[in-house]
Amino acid sequence: MSNFSSLEWGKVDLNRYPNVKVVPPGPVSEEYYKRCARYFKGLSSQVKLFPVAFESGKGCVLTDVDGNEYIDFSSGIYVTTLGHCHPKVSEAVAKYANQMMNVHDFPTRIKTELVEKLASILPGNLKGYQFYDSGTTAVEAGMRVLRAASGHGEMISCFYDFHGKTYGSVSLAQIRSQVYGRTRMPGAHMVPRPDPYHPLWTKADGSIDTDAYINFYDEYINKATVGDVAGFIVEPIQGWGGSVIPPDDFFPKLRQLCDKKGILLMADEVLTSWGRTGKWLCMEHWGVNPDIVTIGKGFGNGFPVTCVAVRDDFSECFEKVSASSSYGGNPMACAAALASTEIIDEENLLEHAQFLGQVADKRMKRMLGEHKIVGDVRVKGCLMGIELVKDKATKEPFDEAGKRVYQKAFRKGLAWIPAGHILRMSPPIVMDEATMIKGIDIIDEAIGETEKELGY
Repeated sequence: MSNFSSLEWGKVDLNRYPNVKVVPPGPVSEEYYKRCARYFKGLSSQVKLFPVAFESGKGCVLTDVDGNEYIDFSSGIYVTTLGHCHPKVSEAVAKYANQMMNVHDFPTRIKTELVEKLASILPGNLKGYQFYDSGTTAVEAGMRVLRAASGHGEMISCFYDFHGKTYGSVSLAQIRSQVYGRTRMPGAHMVPRPDPYHPLWTKADGSIDTDAYINFYDEYINKATVGDVAGFIVEPIQGWGGSVIPPDDFFPKLRQLCDKKGILLMADEVLTSWGRTGKWLCMEHWGVNPDIVTIGKGFGNGFPVTCVAVRDDFSECFEKVSASSSYGGNPMACAAALASTEIIDEENLLEHAQFLGQVADKRMKRMLGEHKIVGDVRVKGCLMGIELVKDKATKEPFDEAGKRVYQKAFRKGLAWIPAGHILRMSPPIVMDEATMIKGIDIIDEAIGETEKELGY
């Protein structure tokens, strides 16, 4: 595959796609949904709002069981960064599915090649690694390393960040139900983080005041903790919270505060890493080196593999935290991660993701000026969001509009992700420019139709 080009492979023929043959969800999808939902419970909102059943995927196109073909603007859920069934990744997984599937945490050739590759590309002296099979497992392991490395126990996280669905990870985020427990884990603290569209503190000119957030954190640590803070844990860009991108001075100032207070900084990059924003790590956009990083989703391009990476001077702390797991670092997982990493590296796909972000940003800013219900648009590489509001002055969330736009665009042949009044997009980074614009055009049409229905 020496002459293989992921960009050529991922290019979409817009004379053919999207191709809606039957109004979706079609009858076959509806039947599979009913049969599946009879036994499979806890389906996400995106399924309940549009219960289509998928049959296959290739590159940037998904096909449902009724034969409808969609442009993919979701990458699963920020996962298939290189498109569905990338041949190099699929071949790598298949090789080890036929050769060796699990030897616990013994060294293997493929694992060794993967860790050496990571050591060659990751910034900030991140030279110690452990592998897992889910994002929340990696976050939990990262917290154990924070405690071991610092000798402290308290954790600070931010409002509307998302870190997973096990007890420790849930304790770092908004708890919306008592099923997660009536209390957070001991020592868990939460603070607001800067959202340029919804600032808590502003300067005299109305712009967001990052220093006010940092000063609040300083005061909070002094007055609300017991002086035993191990780490500050953050998403570089909020995913579940709505693709919220902080102001450019936030993370450099947060790094300075953590250093001043003797607190370690952990970046949860499960969603934002491996090319999603045009960098290996999103924190590179701001020149900030975390002490611990979690990596996932696009790391294996669909295969369940995640990573905890720590600074070399803390790497021996893995020895103290019972780091190994049943599935972490199995040969298939390592093969998927190494193949994905080599593809991104060898084909300069980080640069392409940044280019697609520039294309999307220009097109989406037109929508901001043309639509009354579009309050804000946000883009960093191939991580994007559109916030819908009832009124641009009050910024009141418009959930009903979000629901309608999501469903309308899906019926037009765009597979993507809802989040209430915030529309989230995460197309594969192998997408071509014309397809990126076509996908946004579909969303634009759906917003226009929704505005007319709702009297705007």
